[in-house]
Amino acid sequence: MNWRQWAVVVLMVLLNALDGFDVLSSAFAAPGISAEWGIERAALGVVLSAELVGMGFGSVLLGGAADKFGRKNTMIACLLLMAGGMWMAGHANGVTPLIIFRFITGIGIGGMLAATNAVTAESTNSKWRKAAIAIYVAGYPLGAILGGIAASEWLLDTYGWRGVFDFGAIVTAALIPVVMLVVPETAAYQAGKGNLEGTNKTLAAFGKPPIEALPPMSTDENKPKVTDILSNPQLRPVTLLLAFGYMFHTITFYYILKFAVQIVADYPPGYAPSTAATVLTFANVGGFLGSALFGFVMARFGIRWPTALMLLIGSVMVVSFGFGRDSLSGWQWATVLTGFFTNAAISGYYAAFARGFPAYARATGTGFVLGIGRFGAAGSPLIAGALFAWLGNDELLVVSTIMAMGSIVSLVLFLMLPEREGDDLVAAPVTTDSIPTKDNA
Repeated sequence: MNWRQWAVVVLMVLLNALDGFDVLSSAFAAPGISAEWGIERAALGVVLSAELVGMGFGSVLLGGAADKFGRKNTMIACLLLMAGGMWMAGHANGVTPLIIFRFITGIGIGGMLAATNAVTAESTNSKWRKAAIAIYVAGYPLGAILGGIAASEWLLDTYGWRGVFDFGAIVTAALIPVVMLVVPETAAYQAGKGNLEGTNKTLAAFGKPPIEALPPMSTDENKPKVTDILSNPQLRPVTLLLAFGYMFHTITFYYILKFAVQIVADYPPGYAPSTAATVLTFANVGGFLGSALFGFVMARFGIRWPTALMLLIGSVMVVSFGFGRDSLSGWQWATVLTGFFTNAAISGYYAAFARGFPAYARATGTGFVLGIGRFGAAGSPLIAGALFAWLGNDELLVVSTIMAMGSIVSLVLFLMLPEREGDDLVAAPVTTDSIPTKDNA
């Protein structure tokens, strides 16, 4: 690992931080939007879900683009979509245009997450890969922390909710030239395309000696395809378990991230929007610590059982959130603990993404899994909003308990995953015994 490799990892962390801010910008802005346009929680849930639906489409469609057109080109295209969507959201004049612009932003974020996860995995060596991915995942709550501080201490009071979106657009646009200068196309992508010159160019950028030839390429008939994630009998169960396991956890995860500010603002005695926004900052402080520290736990104890434990404790913390708190500091500590464990589980999933798919389909596989997961995330505020509308805003404990069940289902599915590298899976002969199951993992 030379300095350029670490520079790429740091930039991927910053891009993930940007994603974290962009996704949660609507949560920071939610009380202001609700007050200006007079919309209830059920309708607000649609606004809060818009970018998550877009992320689902973006992860699937642009994740595949990263395997076809390159990780770097895809990241630049996603940044352009994000900057435009954020700027237009800040100047929306109604709920419907705001939903459309947040959907556009979400498409860019979804593609960005698939591409940056692949770049992080492919720019690091095997010794540092798990830790680098965990640090990369920690960027997501880091962006929410910095965004929450900016929103609660400056943007909301000075510029109102629209200033939150404008700020995100400006920062997003500023990172486009940085990506163009710092990030080389990954060697794994170049090699997969049979580009020896491009592979050696990336190796040189990372201070590595050139290679004289690429490994023999498969014939066109036998060449692996990105569609193998669903058609290959070794990869299909991995893909489906990761996709639906991640989806169920995001239902729980985004309940806190999307509704915590509104819940605290409404909970007696009630708090101003800028004050209530601090709980989301604290949730992401916990998330940042959980993600960063969990990387070292995985390096020592592996991925499977530590992640399962985080899913279990995270669900307990979400139920605990439903008991309510009688002070702002109580709410802040509740969200710190919830964020710590639920984000640690997210780190476990991202490490499983990098491990579970072979290099030639890593961005496609990650994008597909994230896409399915984002549809679960998009459903989270809709489900929570509908539950509050049906049961009443006073039934916080019941709603929180129901929403916590997503992580329990996720735990069961995660424990069914095989513990083998994706490249090893596709290299294994296709026999009944080689098809990954819980028993022969």
